[in-house]
Amino acid sequence: MTSVELSAKDFNQFRNLVYEKCGINLGEGKKDLVRARLSKRLRKLGLESFRDYYKMVTEDSSGQELVCLMDAISTNLTSFFREKKHFDFLTDKILPDFMKKGKGRSSSEFRVWSAGCSSGEEPYSISISLNDFAEKAGALPYRILATDISTRVLDKAASGIYDFERVKNLNPILRNKCFLKGHTSMDGQVKVKPFIREPITFKRLNLMDSFPFRDHFDLIFCRNVMIYFDKKTQEQLVKKYHDSLRPGGYLFIGHSESLMGISHSFSYVQPTIYLKSNS
Repeated sequence: MTSVELSAKDFNQFRNLVYEKCGINLGEGKKDLVRARLSKRLRKLGLESFRDYYKMVTEDSSGQELVCLMDAISTNLTSFFREKKHFDFLTDKILPDFMKKGKGRSSSEFRVWSAGCSSGEEPYSISISLNDFAEKAGALPYRILATDISTRVLDKAASGIYDFERVKNLNPILRNKCFLKGHTSMDGQVKVKPFIREPITFKRLNLMDSFPFRDHFDLIFCRNVMIYFDKKTQEQLVKKYHDSLRPGGYLFIGHSESLMGISHSFSYVQPTIYLKSNS
């Protein structure tokens, strides 16, 4: 199959669909990326045009092809302990405060949500941090919810298997403690050990949908996700995050993001860290 041209009309149809369903704002500069990534999907399905693919996506009542579309265009760039200052703030400030105040709460479980978890490095980094703190400071029951819109990266995350290159710069003691090396016949891979994996639940979630949570979180990581949304969508999402946190809970966003210019109820702590006040 030869390369298929993505017309301006076709691109606008896809960008409007993606915005409507997922809140992601695809600028004009993303046209070549969309063409390249969706061309692979066309070839796999044996389709002759982007118009045919758009028709398939919009007429698929199961919604599965929309999931495949989002898998195709999603950009997933992450690493273990990315933006280390967040993990330092977690272990130096948030967790000691929780240990002091948490005994008076109805639940002693520390709950974290990794929203936009990509291939899993972020929630595993959180689990490693929480486990390390608990070993030093005492019992700390915790649960981590890790969500993403892409089933492709969620499958990768849930497997807990990574090339050794992804973890080679971690502290060797920590790396050997938390990862199994040579778990298969393939060289150069590691696997997250069960005690780090078990507190994490991986689920697909579209951030534009209503959040199905009964309990509130102590901390939400939503880093380098909102850069794909326009201001209106960011404002709606930040309000939903605020509603999903317990009083005194924190929101972490990415180093290239800010809540400036949108209306919100968070208190500023320091760049990329925000607090839901107790009042």
